[in-house]
Amino acid sequence: MHVSVLLAESLHYLNIQPNGTYVDATFGAGGHSAAILAALDSGTLIAFDADPSARARAEAMHDSRLQFVQANFRELDAQLDALGVTEIDGILFDLGVSSMQLDERERGFSFSQSAPLDMRMNPYSGRSAYDVLAHAEESELADIFYQYGEIRESRRLARAIVARREAGKLPTTTTDFAAFISGLMQRTGRRERTHPATRAFQALRIAVNDELGALHEGLAAAIARMRAGGRIVAISFHSLEDRIVKQTLRGDERLHVLTKKPVIAGEAESAENPRSRSAKLRAAEKKAS
Repeated sequence: MHVSVLLAESLHYLNIQPNGTYVDATFGAGGHSAAILAALDSGTLIAFDADPSARARAEAMHDSRLQFVQANFRELDAQLDALGVTEIDGILFDLGVSSMQLDERERGFSFSQSAPLDMRMNPYSGRSAYDVLAHAEESELADIFYQYGEIRESRRLARAIVARREAGKLPTTTTDFAAFISGLMQRTGRRERTHPATRAFQALRIAVNDELGALHEGLAAAIARMRAGGRIVAISFHSLEDRIVKQTLRGDERLHVLTKKPVIAGEAESAENPRSRSAKLRAAEKKAS
């Protein structure tokens, strides 16, 4: 079951104005959206999600104040223009893949069960993880694993993938690819804190969905759309995302940063929802021009 991370903290930093216009950039299971709607009076919430399956969950809320947009938040400008929304009072980014998507075996985000190597947020658009492994140059694969997975042995991993590809033995499922990585990278005599394939799967997912590029674009568009006093809140789950959020918020003179240090989950939430343990929330407010 998907549980919204840092829910109370998100609402606190959004500082919801009952008649305001807000954006949930990552609708997912709708937990954050439901809480925002509960705090609104005659205000409006515009919810984005690239995953087609999210539309049914949004429509099931039966709330006329909610407008669902099936699009990645990198399309924020174009989609808000289409809706005639020139300014917003706040926006929430809950980044990464949801536990709900991880639980959908056929999406290929997890190696806990065998599934095709897909990993696309929108399964009907773009190249899959298998496409990347099957067609990317060795240098591109090495860059993906090093930059997005922070894997030191990225060149060795890329060479091994290309060798398997040329031999016609490229893994086609999540479990086969995880086993391949484990056999290649497992350190003899050492017990790893995480499965050796974890960072490789993260790197592929980020590359497949261009998550970091989308984050740069989404943050820039959100800040530009924000009216004075509006709030931007972002929850990240790994250092690459958090670095982009931190540098963007701190580096923009139009913003007043509200979180000197990232807000993290308390002991109770961490115990109840293990996913929250890696979550970091940062927030900022748009200054008056």
